Parts: sequence; structure tokens; C-alpha cells
Amino acid sequence: MKFYRFLSVLAILCLSVFVSGAQNQPPQTPEQKEKQLLEWIDKEVQRLSSLLELEYWQEFYVDSTLTHDYKAMSQEMEQMQGAKVENPDLYLNVQDKWLQQIDDSYKRFFTEEQWKKYWKNGGKRAQESRNKRKKK
Repeated sequence: MKFYRFLSVLAILCLSVFVSGAQNQPPQTPEQKEKQLLEWIDKEVQRLSSLLELEYWQEFYVDSTLTHDYKAMSQEMEQMQGAKVENPDLYLNVQDKWLQQIDDSYKRFFTEEQWKKYWKNGGKRAQESRNKRKKK
């Protein structure tokens, strides 16, 4: 269940840029988007820390990885939006690329036991979903 909540939050964060322009609500300011992203990252670090019993230094790396990669993914998607890219598959490709980067980073600093637990608690399903989309 937590994994599906993670995916839904991710989708909201990634697509909020596009949806906010289409709604009657004023678009979020960059500061609001940044705050929302940082709050989500803090919650995700806490979730992974309690799930995997992370050491302090591992929490730092999870936080750094998520902060860097989500900001980079957001920038790439905003560039695509600015270029008026309308194909949703291209946005999914960007998202998949960065999520794979995050998993690759996690694998480097999680212990084997932590990685297996992460993989079992959603990482494997996410990878399978990315692979399925890549085949299409």
C-alpha cells in the first residue's frame, strides 16, 4: 500500500506542473512547488529509514539522491513543457529514467539486506513497470 501511495505522490509531483495550468486555480509558485517537494522528500526519507532501519549516513544519501534527482527530473519535464511536447509517453520516459537513476543510487549504498527489503516492498514492481513501458 505504501508503494502505491509513493507512486501516486510521485505522479502528483511530476504532473502538477502540467495540471495546474489547466485548472481554474492559480498555478503554484516555484517556492510552493519546492516546499511541497521537500516535504515529500522528508516523508520518504522517514519512511525508508523506518522500513529499512537506515543508518544516519544512509538517510543523508537518500535525502541527497531524492533532492537532486527529483529537481533534475522536474527541470527536464519543465523544459519539455516549455517546448510544447504533448506526447505523454515522453514524459513517462523522463520519469522512468530518473526513477531508475534513484534505484541505481540506492543499490550502491543500501546493504544487501536493505536492498532486498526495498526490492520486496515495491522496488521490484516499479522496475517491472518501467521495463514493461520501455518494451512498448
